Amino acid sequence: MSLDLKRFKQEAQLLLRGGDITPRKKPPKRKNGYKMNDTTSSETPQSTLLFTDFGLNDSLLKAIAEAKFTQPSPIQEKVIPIILNGQDVVAQAQTGTGKTAAFGLPSLNRLDKAAGVGLLVITPTRELAVQVSDELYRLGKYCGIRTIAVYGGQSIQRQIDGIERGAQVVVATPGRLLDLLKSRRLSHFSPPIVVLDEADEMLNMGFLEDIQEIFTFLPKERQTLLFSATMPLPIQKLAKTFLREPEFIKITKKETASQNIQQICYVIHESERDDALVRLLDAQEEAKSIIFCRTKKDVDRVSSFLTSRGYGARGLHGDMEQPQRQRVIDGFRQNEFQILAATDVAARGLNVLDVTHVYNYHLPYETESYVHRIGRTGRAGNKGIAITLLNPREVSGLKHIFREHGGNIEYQSIPTLQDVKRKFAEKFLKKVQQRHFDQEAHALLTELQKEMSLEEISVNLLSLLLDYKKVEGPEHIGIHPQDIERSGGSSHQKRKRGGFSRDSNNRFRDRGRRPPSRSSGSGAPYRSREGKKAPHSS
Repeated sequence: MSLDLKRFKQEAQLLLRGGDITPRKKPPKRKNGYKMNDTTSSETPQSTLLFTDFGLNDSLLKAIAEAKFTQPSPIQEKVIPIILNGQDVVAQAQTGTGKTAAFGLPSLNRLDKAAGVGLLVITPTRELAVQVSDELYRLGKYCGIRTIAVYGGQSIQRQIDGIERGAQVVVATPGRLLDLLKSRRLSHFSPPIVVLDEADEMLNMGFLEDIQEIFTFLPKERQTLLFSATMPLPIQKLAKTFLREPEFIKITKKETASQNIQQICYVIHESERDDALVRLLDAQEEAKSIIFCRTKKDVDRVSSFLTSRGYGARGLHGDMEQPQRQRVIDGFRQNEFQILAATDVAARGLNVLDVTHVYNYHLPYETESYVHRIGRTGRAGNKGIAITLLNPREVSGLKHIFREHGGNIEYQSIPTLQDVKRKFAEKFLKKVQQRHFDQEAHALLTELQKEMSLEEISVNLLSLLLDYKKVEGPEHIGIHPQDIERSGGSSHQKRKRGGFSRDSNNRFRDRGRRPPSRSSGSGAPYRSREGKKAPHSS
């Protein structure tokens, strides 16, 4: 029987049964030895699937409803059925796309609670390990699932005891996990499901050899899931080595910022960076802010600089001991202070829902870093503001980021000194008008009136209060947006009579964007919040 006749009979039988004879799509391509299942979110219609359509158990569905999840995200829609089917997966998706639930829900659904550790998740940082552990606990709490986060800086014996007492889910950083495995103190540690979360970040942090050694301790018969925002060659080789015929899922939609986040850019001269930061902090209403810095040294300097100006600020970076890092994170969550200066790596996995402002003290080098940073605000349905400070050379870099991830950004002028003073005065008057009558204050007023007139008392008290909140600095900071527009926002510009001119020494324009200077000046000195003169920071 010819192929055409055979196909004709098959289609006729389908028609008789009311079937569909739409021609079959070609099988997915193969890339690097595993199936390709690329998904472009911008071309994918709005999902009509519900979490109830996946066949998850009732306990998980109860937790999903409690978390107010409605429809699965694109990565969840593609990955959950494959994991439930027991297949290995390589999934490429950006941060903030719902990856934890994507691997967590089907993995928890497949756990055998009586068989010890059933799920091992490896993450690059301690903060992310804690966040993933907490989220998996929330998803699995009605299933009776116990989770534990394992990372350096805490008692290794306590972590061993926690695993041995019946934790079904272990979320670990590579270094501490390898220490535990090499110590041979974990009995019957054979997790059937292993997840590498943010694999590219682990690669960037130098954990590739640790990961390779960890896999020598894991059972050969396992389901392995690899999640990564990017797919460099070493990650592809890792997948080919340790995964068995994985299905490759790629969500290729350019990552866009939440609609809840207003993105604002201020163009400044490099020497004005600290002045600009303080002016913007002075101008904003009650706020809870994260200031992202490129280096640990920048974090220490910025947090010390802001503290000297009277702000409640702390720093967070990888050189800090774990107990100290945890104290800083807990203090920020509990509003003991309102400003956190942090590096990208230290803040990865930091989940604080009430952050109102994110500052890019310097523009990050990578688009993904920018998206991750600003995603720390505008969470859980709240509004957020993302502020980026740039010098003229960095304008083209910001434009490149927005070409990649989309979204809109507003170029604004930094408020003048008079603007901030006027705003503070309005806020102060409003507080005075709303203040309730105080009997002790009235008694003090009666005493003061014996020596001074009511007008003198009022003026002196207002002066005292305003001096406590003294706002100083240069009247004007930064470059007006119209000047940026006139200059075209080129990457090599210099100020000249209110505008910009091309740098005649720009001989390297064909070599791409160079990393911006790491130097930053303090500009004119500010008076501290207590009214004392503070020196320049170095």
